Amino acid sequence: MKLLVTYLLLVATLSSFAQKSFQGKATYQSKTTFDMKRFNNRKMSAERKKRILQRMKSMLEKTYTLDFNKSASVYQEEAKLATPGTPGMGRFGGMMSSFSGGLRYKNTKDKVFLESKEFFGKKFLISEVLKQPQWELGTETKKIGNYTCYKATMVKKLDKFDFRSFRRSSKKKDEIKKDSTKTSVTKEIEIPKEVIITAWYTPQIPVSNGPEEFWGLPGLILEINQDKTTVLCTEIVLNPAEKVAIKAPKKGEKVTREEYNKIVKKKVTEMRDMFMNRRRGSRNGRGRH
Repeated sequence: MKLLVTYLLLVATLSSFAQKSFQGKATYQSKTTFDMKRFNNRKMSAERKKRILQRMKSMLEKTYTLDFNKSASVYQEEAKLATPGTPGMGRFGGMMSSFSGGLRYKNTKDKVFLESKEFFGKKFLISEVLKQPQWELGTETKKIGNYTCYKATMVKKLDKFDFRSFRRSSKKKDEIKKDSTKTSVTKEIEIPKEVIITAWYTPQIPVSNGPEEFWGLPGLILEINQDKTTVLCTEIVLNPAEKVAIKAPKKGEKVTREEYNKIVKKKVTEMRDMFMNRRRGSRNGRGRH
């Protein structure tokens, strides 16, 4: 019955979004939790762990904007003043900074998804075909701001380098290979191959769009819960006075997701080998004294 009401509400509100110039802007806060206990180091003091967590805050808490019309959207991180590097984060901090998101363009009518990213100083344009997400619509509701939202869930296969869901491996390398539910990125890191996504969407804004790559529901997605990351809409402006051009990005080397992942894997392997060689060299140097 609630699902029927949802679709009736969608039809009833379509007229207010019928004008050709319709556009909206949504602001989202993204937060990813990080459990330092899983990366426990006996030599690391509690105070140092606290400092590292504070320094990681800029990587784990971000603000994004979604500019959208009836069929297309641009999702990007809110511009901030340049900040110096994160001291104390070492190779992990440097690697994570290179995974920082650029711009994501979705066109739900033409089924086009483009992601503009910069990886270790080089720009890439990742091109994919939008596939209809297999959402399971629920009847549970909740309010987000002034909007009534409905729950939907689906199982998502994770990108091999979706570091939002990474975990320190407690298994040996051979054991990880045998575990079909995990992907081994390095000897120290593993990522689950799939997670359950929970979305909250509102038919009061009948636009089949949302943050990041998510879309395909009968209303704008205002909240996404993915493993350790929550993306929550904090502000919506419909038909803003200043509209922005919602255009597909064009800069960067055009690659498929598979090609991009191979490039990332090669770089991660190079960094791991370089670190291991330095560590071995340091040990050998100490042994000679």
